[in-house]
Amino acid sequence: MAIRPAEQLIHKAAWLYYAHGLRQDEVASQLNISRASVAMYLRKARETGIVNISTSTQLFTDDVMARKVEDAFGLDAVWIAPENAYLADPSTDIAVLAASVFLELVKKGDRIGVAWGRTVYTIADIMSFADLQDVTVVQLCGNLGAPYSYRPDQCTMEIARRLNAKGLNFYAPLVLSTEELAKSLRAEPVIRDQLAGIADCELALYSVGAVDADSHLVKCGALSPAEMETLRSQGAAGVIAGQIIDARGEVLDCSYNRRVISAELASLRAIEKRLMVVQEDTKFEPLLSAIAGGLCTHLVIGAHMAERLLQHAATATRKAS
Repeated sequence: MAIRPAEQLIHKAAWLYYAHGLRQDEVASQLNISRASVAMYLRKARETGIVNISTSTQLFTDDVMARKVEDAFGLDAVWIAPENAYLADPSTDIAVLAASVFLELVKKGDRIGVAWGRTVYTIADIMSFADLQDVTVVQLCGNLGAPYSYRPDQCTMEIARRLNAKGLNFYAPLVLSTEELAKSLRAEPVIRDQLAGIADCELALYSVGAVDADSHLVKCGALSPAEMETLRSQGAAGVIAGQIIDARGEVLDCSYNRRVISAELASLRAIEKRLMVVQEDTKFEPLLSAIAGGLCTHLVIGAHMAERLLQHAATATRKAS
């Protein structure tokens, strides 16, 4: 059911007050209404249940721009976090929204695949606790060294903890020293069965990584800046669950990818709901690659990224005609 115009302010007031912790006078200032009106809206939200963690995201999925992005790129659902000047880090709004979207998408008995990185861990860290039944959270790729933050096992287990679910980690490194060693490890029954089971997931949660000096793969030591630059010259466009993809969203043919322990892209595409969350505007090109490769069905982004996507789609349409 669509949100009626009269309910818009109630949703917005509750979102600012409950999700972001703004005071009532701050909410009033942001929405250009009186503090008394804010108090009335919040009371009505509590009394009627019009806003809660499972329905508040409707405000963002009903946005006209979200519908345009869905149509332009053939996505199942898009949520767009507005540009909010009151936040020191606007990407926080995207993570808050993504946590709510994720909880809406999880169903009883689901098997959920989770990748890694700052975006995924931020979502896990701010996610509300939920007591779901028979849910299993599966790590999508091998692990990283202990000093690195936002490791795959950390992301997997924190989300499992928030959902009161079972967590299933990979007890293997993300990157092996040789292609032969990686091939042998993937053939081990425990690793082989876990990789094969990823296609049975109903939901996946991940972001897409950049292919530059700020990439997680560089920061964690899996690749040097020079190696990453070489891969860029060979067509590297983004990173999905530790694997490097090209502009078409396919696995780049390179030694690095052959040394990685991670879900095959075919297994990821077999997952019905592939929720991608992108916080940084610098990931525009990687996001286009992921969408082109069919690695995203559900998307949470900011308003500026949505505008860039629509501009890109319009330009592509003009060139095609």
